[in-house]
Amino acid sequence: MAVPKKKISSSRRGKRRSHHALIDNMVMECPNCGAEKRPHHICPSCGYYNTKQVIELKKVEDKKE
Repeated sequence: MAVPKKKISSSRRGKRRSHHALIDNMVMECPNCGAEKRPHHICPSCGYYNTKQVIELKKVEDKKE
């Protein structure tokens, strides 16, 4: 069975793990409606991408009783 020849020091282990950190998601403002969206993605609130309407979103009607 394979066994490490020498102990890995905590500093060496930390150097190896220095790139394992999570990063925040990039968020930008939609130029059409001002909502937050991911870069290079269609805006989920208006359906625009790069000042062009790509998809038509259905209007959700509020139920009034």
